[in-house]
Amino acid sequence: MSQIRMYQSTGEHEIFVPVSEKQLKPLHADQETIVVHLDDQQTFQEMDGFGASFTDSAAYLIHQILNEEQRAEVMTRLFHPHDGIGLSVVRNPMGASDYARTVYSYDDLPEGETDMELARFSIAHDKEDVIPLTQKALELNPDLKLFASPWSAPGWMKTSGSMITGQLKREYYSAYAEYFAKYILAYAEHGLQVYAVTPQNEALYEPGHYPGMLMPAEAQADFIKNHLKPAFVRQGIQTKILCYDHNWDEPAYPLTVLEQAGEEVDGVAWHWYGGEASAQTKVYEAYAGKEVHFTEGSGGEWIPPFEQAFSNVMRTGIQILQNYSKSLVLWNMALDENNGPTVPGFGRSTCRGIVQVNQQTGELTYTLDYYALAHFSAIIRPKAVRIESTSSHASIQNVAFNNRDGSIAVVLFNDGEESGNIQVKLRDEELLSIKMESKSALSILIPSR
Repeated sequence: MSQIRMYQSTGEHEIFVPVSEKQLKPLHADQETIVVHLDDQQTFQEMDGFGASFTDSAAYLIHQILNEEQRAEVMTRLFHPHDGIGLSVVRNPMGASDYARTVYSYDDLPEGETDMELARFSIAHDKEDVIPLTQKALELNPDLKLFASPWSAPGWMKTSGSMITGQLKREYYSAYAEYFAKYILAYAEHGLQVYAVTPQNEALYEPGHYPGMLMPAEAQADFIKNHLKPAFVRQGIQTKILCYDHNWDEPAYPLTVLEQAGEEVDGVAWHWYGGEASAQTKVYEAYAGKEVHFTEGSGGEWIPPFEQAFSNVMRTGIQILQNYSKSLVLWNMALDENNGPTVPGFGRSTCRGIVQVNQQTGELTYTLDYYALAHFSAIIRPKAVRIESTSSHASIQNVAFNNRDGSIAVVLFNDGEESGNIQVKLRDEELLSIKMESKSALSILIPSR
């Protein structure tokens, strides 16, 4: 029988390191044993996967600043299912976000002009860096799913006349729906199927210093039901529509959209910058047929030392999956030594990328977010199904999945202040007994039996 595979992180000097059962022998026998119970007869969501975003900034850094050898290495380490961590979701901005070198849409016009027919629509910007990297990711991992979200409609469609602030004008709802369709069809011409879109990134936030657009719940429901979905149907587009795409603290928003446009909505997308992951379950239980996706969470300098920052991604990642999410997507695939580039006028950036590309030296560094994602994506493969997992002690955060090949993937995080003995059981059968350090993460892949 093939071996159990395990990866452990105990701190920045031991992060995602292969370990054996022998190395993790339980502590002396009088120590209490915490039991993690798995039950593969109770099943939940099927995974699409884990990933991050080829923002304009991230794509530029990987495609233009790294040399060919570094680029091949980083893409393999990000996306390859065996030689890397097998990321299988990419969520790309449709046009500029805060992490772009310029403010742009796919149909920019001089002030005062409009383009109802979208005659000047073009994805030329994305052909430079974003499309080639997304194509390479798909080549490395054929299971890759592409999500897309706009930060703003083109300025001429908005009340502000700019991609910064403002709302979509009612008279442009149909043109904007067509804008989505054109984007999806243009990407398809490059061999890239867009799996899902959201109508608006962070629809409740109207930043004054980077592209954004306010879209109240009723407006989003109207846009999806009467414009976006009909445009997709007319053109035979199968892309899923996920509503909301914002923080856990306002579940009333997706509930409103699902109530008013539920037939046309495939699911809900969530971010982690406010509230609790349990909001995902609250909305899922109200509308059980609808998918749950986690589409953006960034690490950054606001969570200072390594331990808290790493613990935050592990702890929150497990909670996201325990609350029905089919995806776990962090933010920028890459940022530079100054946490940029950002749009002009953005100010100081504190976000952290999955990798860091130093623009001065060309040096490539894998950040703690890379290794935290690895704890999930390297063992939980696309189409894995979550199974029931519980711990006899609240300090051991846990989530478990059945992979298609019959293997079982278990991610554990010891959130307690001390080491402990852990026994993993499948129904009543003991699978392994190990010790776990305080604040350590452990990924376990148990082969098919």
